Amino acid sequence: MSLIDFLKSRLFFKHLLLAIVLTIVIVYLIIFSLSFYTHHGEFYTVPDFRGKQPDELKVYAEENGFDFVVVDSLYDAKLPKGSVILQDPLPNSKVKHSRTMYLTVVSSEPEKVSMPNLIDLSLRQTISLLETYGLQIGSLEYIPDMAKNAVLKQKYKGVEIETGKPIRKGSKIDLVLGQGTGGDKMTVPFLLGKKQSEVMKILRASSLNIGTEVFEDSKDTVHARVYKQSPAYGAGRLINMGQSINVWYRSDKKVNFNELIKNYKYDSTANESDNF
Repeated sequence: MSLIDFLKSRLFFKHLLLAIVLTIVIVYLIIFSLSFYTHHGEFYTVPDFRGKQPDELKVYAEENGFDFVVVDSLYDAKLPKGSVILQDPLPNSKVKHSRTMYLTVVSSEPEKVSMPNLIDLSLRQTISLLETYGLQIGSLEYIPDMAKNAVLKQKYKGVEIETGKPIRKGSKIDLVLGQGTGGDKMTVPFLLGKKQSEVMKILRASSLNIGTEVFEDSKDTVHARVYKQSPAYGAGRLINMGQSINVWYRSDKKVNFNELIKNYKYDSTANESDNF
């Protein structure tokens, strides 16, 4: 039988039809098995894991078939060690079964950085560099030296610290700076009504230290404002570089600071007028 005769025969069409049916069945089985394997159409709502501890996640993983992978850790002294602070996917996201959850947890130890070299930098440059490294300015000590406001020594907990030495992020670095040749004095800054963070910036910019801090309405840095300072502000009042200023805080929910500042300036002006 020739090829043309075979293609026209009933046997050929019978085999062709059988092949088409088998192909359809195989494709259907593949699609069905993939749908079953991938749980097509089944979605789960991701819970909020933030604040959870590893033991709690382990129980959830066993019950729901999810995997958890810790991809990063951050230090925060205010949060429980090991607890989750970030997650991917985010809470309330829709995911499929067996999805891997990527977590960032609270580290048990602060991250460390290499101590930068601050020697010969100005105070302003030093503040900027320490912020870049995640370190803080500690106390300022001034000694006679012609290099005014230049860093002469860098200390950690009262001891000089070498450049490159590992140190915890957030640590306070004390500075020894040049006083200059003229024995310069600084004007007492006006701190009334300022937040704690604003006070620190003003004092550092004025080459002064923070002294005693008293929070009379609990330590609420959100609402706390300075309502008293010592030495007090006064027109032309000068103090030595590196001297400390003590401050008292009250909540702006309990004190009308606009009225307080207005009356203080009025009293200061009146006092100045009385001197003439």
